[in-house]
Amino acid sequence: MTPATSSRPGRHARLLVFLSLLPVASLAQWRSPTAQEQASDAAAFEGMEQVIGESFPQVQSVFVALGGRIAFRYYRDGTPEALRAVHSVAKSAASALVGAALQQGHLQSLDQRVVDLLPELAPLNADPRSREITLRHLLTMTAGFQVDDPAGTAPALRAREGWARPMSSAPGQTFAYDNTIPVILAAILERTTGMPLADYARQRLVAPLGMAEPSYRQGLHMRTEDMARLGQLFLQNGRWGDRQLLAPAFVAEATTARNAGGPPGSLPYGFMWWVVPSGAQRQTFMASGYSGQFVWVYPRLDMVVATTSSVSADAQRQGQALQLIRTRLFAAARKSAP
Repeated sequence: MTPATSSRPGRHARLLVFLSLLPVASLAQWRSPTAQEQASDAAAFEGMEQVIGESFPQVQSVFVALGGRIAFRYYRDGTPEALRAVHSVAKSAASALVGAALQQGHLQSLDQRVVDLLPELAPLNADPRSREITLRHLLTMTAGFQVDDPAGTAPALRAREGWARPMSSAPGQTFAYDNTIPVILAAILERTTGMPLADYARQRLVAPLGMAEPSYRQGLHMRTEDMARLGQLFLQNGRWGDRQLLAPAFVAEATTARNAGGPPGSLPYGFMWWVVPSGAQRQTFMASGYSGQFVWVYPRLDMVVATTSSVSADAQRQGQALQLIRTRLFAAARKSAP
C-alpha cells in the first residue's frame, strides 16, 4: 500500500489543526488494567521474554492485548517505537480504509464497479468480464485476473498495468492472491476521497487510533503496537474510544469467510483478512505478511497479538511467529483470562 506523496503547502499545519480539534476520547490509549489483571498478566507471561529470545530467534517483536489492555510486550532490539516492515498486513489496513470511505459516504457500496470509479481503466482491458469487477471482488481477491503467485511475493504492478492483465475467470468465481489489488484500491480511494492515501489514512486511522505516523517507503512500516491497534479496531467492531470509525456490518463481513481462499495463506478469506476456522460464534481472523508479520485476533479471549519477524525464506518456511502465537502466547492468555 504505497500512497502518492503530496507537495501541497501547509499539509503539516493542517494536520496539527485537525488533531487539536479531535475529542480527547478519540485519541484513547489502551485501557488501564486493574491490579488483579496486572498480577494475572505478570504471572501468565512470566519468563516469556527469555523463551522468545532463546527458542524463537526469528521473532523480532511481540505485542499482546487482552481485554483492551496491554498484557505483554517484547522487542528484541529494545526499540518499541521502531517502524517495522509489515508486508501484506498492509492489505488488511487497506481494507480498513475502504470501510472508512464507506462509512463517510465517499464510496456508496461494495458492489460499485471499478470502471465506474476509475473510468480511465475501462479501455485498457478488452475482456468484457473486466467491466464487471467490483470493490467486493477486489477485497475478496476474486477479481478474475490471471495470477500465478502461490508464494504471494510477486511485485505489485501499477494500477493501469494491473488492470490490463488477461482475465482467467469471471469476477467472483476464483480466489487468486494478487499483490496488485491494493494498488488499484489505493487509486480508487485517492479518487473518491480527493486526497493522497497517506493523508486519508492519517485522518481516518492513524490519528483516531493514536498511532505513530507510518512510513510508506518500500511498503508500509508501522510500530508493532499499531499493528495491534488495527486488530483491536476490528475486534471492537470498528469502534475506538467514542468514535465509530467503521460500520459494524462492514467489520463483520470483512472478518468472516467470503470464499475458501487459497495460497499463500491456505485459509478462508474475508475482506483482506484471513479467517481461521475455530467453531466459535465469531471466528479467529488474522492479517498475515510474508515471513512472520502477523495481526492475530482471537475474539473468544478478547485477544490481539501482533508480531514481526526476520524477513527471509527460512523464516517464512519455519513459521516461528505463528508457532509462538498458537502455543506459548495462547496458553499464557488462557491462564490470564478471568
